[in-house]
Amino acid sequence: MKMCEKSIRYGYARSSAGDRNLEQQIEELTQAACSRIYSDDGIALAGSSYPGLDKLTKKLRRGDTLVVCRLDRLGHSLRDLVELIDDLGSSGIHFVSLAEGIDTTRSEGRLLFHMMAALAEFERSVISERTKAGMAAARAAGKHVGRKPALDRKQQAEIKKAYANEVPVETLAKRYAVHPRTIQRLVVPDNGQNAKST
Repeated sequence: MKMCEKSIRYGYARSSAGDRNLEQQIEELTQAACSRIYSDDGIALAGSSYPGLDKLTKKLRRGDTLVVCRLDRLGHSLRDLVELIDDLGSSGIHFVSLAEGIDTTRSEGRLLFHMMAALAEFERSVISERTKAGMAAARAAGKHVGRKPALDRKQQAEIKKAYANEVPVETLAKRYAVHPRTIQRLVVPDNGQNAKST
């Protein structure tokens, strides 16, 4: 009969370039009964890869627990943090943050996590509203919103003139290094159905 694998309490520590307290975190995680500890040293959070954390997440199995000293060791935004903890929970993996007293193996810890999830949703809504308001204000001020056009006004005028002089769409697309549909949308109101082609 196959024996059930014993759950493991993993610790994760991370120090950024200007935050050299990795040893202190490892000591705290050891005192918190973490039998295996992974770390990333001297890595800023945003836009970086974390080999230690990547190795750890591949080791985690149902019933295991991931422990950090503080929440900011795992995520640079509340939304990212909640998504990560939620993914762990859906895989049957527990989460503990020592500084904040979060422990998803306990009912109060799960309640706190759900409050964090609600705050993350609030943060997402606020960001969305601010983005929409900023775009509306930009449009009202006559500014372009969205991606930069593939063709500037001078190029658009040149293309319309060339198209009127029987230059095929494909030729214009190659000349201005854009997709033929970009030319078609510019010169033909009905999405290019009557466009001149080679």
